[in-house]
Amino acid sequence: MGPRMNNKIFAKTVQVISATGQNMGVMPTAAAIAMAADSGMDLVEINAAATPPIAKIMDYGKFKYEQKKRASEARKNQKAIEMKEVWVKPFIEENDLNIKMKKVMEFLGDGNKVKVSVMTKGSKMVLARGKDAVPELFARILEIIGDRGVLESKSKPDERTKSIIVAPAK
Repeated sequence: MGPRMNNKIFAKTVQVISATGQNMGVMPTAAAIAMAADSGMDLVEINAAATPPIAKIMDYGKFKYEQKKRASEARKNQKAIEMKEVWVKPFIEENDLNIKMKKVMEFLGDGNKVKVSVMTKGSKMVLARGKDAVPELFARILEIIGDRGVLESKSKPDERTKSIIVAPAK
């Protein structure tokens, strides 16, 4: 529902602003509607909370069209940042890691955030070597990414699935 206009304005008097933006003062609503009709335009209530309400003489159809066009232009210029996810194992081989990192670099290059997740499960993680595997892997990943990405957040150490979120560098 848009602003009230013409005969839907209930106030007895309104503060009128002309189509050129000039303040025409306070006048009865009926006179303001007649003035707008004489110029082939509409009387549109801009601020209903003011005392008296502020109304402007304008071509409402043209106003709505321009507003819609501005909103469309703003949406067109927006870039939605997506969150991409890459899964790795804690004991991943070097070549496999390089292939995954190539994909991460591609995502970062497109301007997306990347979540690198590691599932920690099984008996390998209980071994002495397993406890340090994930932090070492994340350090290696961040070293490979270098200045192309910025570490945004890490998962909590007590979670079963560990992850880091990397945002593209500005």
